[in-house]
Amino acid sequence: MQAQEPIDPYVGLWSRITDFDPQRLSDAVEDRRLVRMGSLRTTLHLLTTEDALAIAPLTAGVHRRTFGTTPFAKALEGIRREDVVAAARAALESAPMTPGDLGRHLAQLWPDREPSALAYLARYSMSLVQVPPRGLWQRTSRTMNATLEAWTGREPVATTVDDLVLRYLRAFGPASGADIRTWSWFTGVREVIDRLRPGLRTFRDEDGRELLDIPDGTFAAADVPAPIRFLPQYDNVFLSHDDRSRINGELAWGIDFGWKGPILIDGGIAGAWRIRRSGKTASMTIEVGRKLAPDERHELEAEGERLAAFLDPGRTRELTIVDWG
Repeated sequence: MQAQEPIDPYVGLWSRITDFDPQRLSDAVEDRRLVRMGSLRTTLHLLTTEDALAIAPLTAGVHRRTFGTTPFAKALEGIRREDVVAAARAALESAPMTPGDLGRHLAQLWPDREPSALAYLARYSMSLVQVPPRGLWQRTSRTMNATLEAWTGREPVATTVDDLVLRYLRAFGPASGADIRTWSWFTGVREVIDRLRPGLRTFRDEDGRELLDIPDGTFAAADVPAPIRFLPQYDNVFLSHDDRSRINGELAWGIDFGWKGPILIDGGIAGAWRIRRSGKTASMTIEVGRKLAPDERHELEAEGERLAAFLDPGRTRELTIVDWG
């Protein structure tokens, strides 16, 4: 699950699972059965510990390549990066540290370098977990990092890229090679597809592009209604595709959704939601990008009330629906 914002996995699973219990998810984070860490696309995800250990070796190259494109890489020219990473690993295996504290610690060893650049090098060079209480249900804290190995007491054992791509298709197929690259940032996707092709189903979309899927993937009939869904600010359901036209209903997910969560109406993005809290009151604003039928408005209000009650059961809740923009 995408987890840039601590609350995102809770909203993402609430939208997908009947009678979802957020405390069970929170307990699994606290018990180290789940971890929050940079993963696919270098972004924060919530993963099972087993998946984290299996995927980390595959995404390590993406992280290192991405760091090379940042201003921090230029700021560290001429330095032995492996020495910085070794010093950072030793510090983080001793005790979790904030990025700021880690940068200041490393700057004592490399005083002519920016602490933030040193800390970012560590972040992009190791698998770092954001430790609790960061990411717990209705609790949070500043970011504290530990290495994946120190936090779990286990060493990563990589799965294969082929297996990971098959898992992607099971969740998001039919999808194109470009979609797979957007989701993973992996190179060599064409070679992976060629290896897997004998065991895949293939389709063509309206523009003639090849789409790939697992053999037993299921399809809903075109006339099956899609219920209204409130998603977190970042969700793989729309971030995991190069071509988002299948989900960009009346609105395309983009900068307008900063600090907002998308709303799906009939399977396409048609609005956004945001909650502002003041004292004992939680105010949800729903922005809608198209005219609603009476039954759609009723369903939208009901789903918004349900989400507000999930997120703020102890507050007085207010809900307002406005036209987009």
